[in-house]
Amino acid sequence: MFWNIFFGTLGLFVAAVLLVQGWFFAQVWWWVGHDPSTTAFMRTRIGELRDKDPKANIRQTWIGYGRISVHLKRAVVAAEDAKFVDHEGFDWEGIQKALEKNEKKGKVVAGGSTISQQLAKNLFLSGSRSWLRKGQEAAITWMLESAMDKRRILEIYLNVAEWGVGVFGAEAAARHYFGVSAAALSAEQSAWLAAILPAPQRYDRNRGVPWIAKKAEILFSRMPGAQIP
Repeated sequence: MFWNIFFGTLGLFVAAVLLVQGWFFAQVWWWVGHDPSTTAFMRTRIGELRDKDPKANIRQTWIGYGRISVHLKRAVVAAEDAKFVDHEGFDWEGIQKALEKNEKKGKVVAGGSTISQQLAKNLFLSGSRSWLRKGQEAAITWMLESAMDKRRILEIYLNVAEWGVGVFGAEAAARHYFGVSAAALSAEQSAWLAAILPAPQRYDRNRGVPWIAKKAEILFSRMPGAQIP
């Protein structure tokens, strides 16, 4: 009797897991040819903003890959994932270096996540750091890399990445900070936008932080060697 209940429960659990993964994969396949209108991360941010102002909303305008400055593409790859065009979703060397750095510091100071992993998190997941969430992130990353080419992954990422308080995507970021379209971003402007990606809300409020200018200079020097799809 016990084993019947055990295996029956296990079977239901496995079926539920497969059903959830199937839903994720169906969404990923849909987004191969259709642009996401929102993401899990955007919905979280809207909720936070509306706790302070019920009328608050986010700013985002979707634009195609060809209408995004090549400088911004190179800057983001240089900043976030230098091996983007070569790996299959995971930069194992980068992950190892991040683990060693975190162990040395005694706290989490580096993540080692690729653009594909960040996109998986932004599209579907919460900001928690549990092993279960990391496992789901890895599964969705594999789905993205299996269903989409690198150009599409980068296009979606550049359109849904957070770039400030209520600011999402390259077009809204270019307008918000520089008053130009994403297509018109210069190399210097692109390097600055890529530099603030790890903490865009903080640097939106504190744009003159010297550290960001220094990081932007470093990224500017790396951009010519960044490979983009």
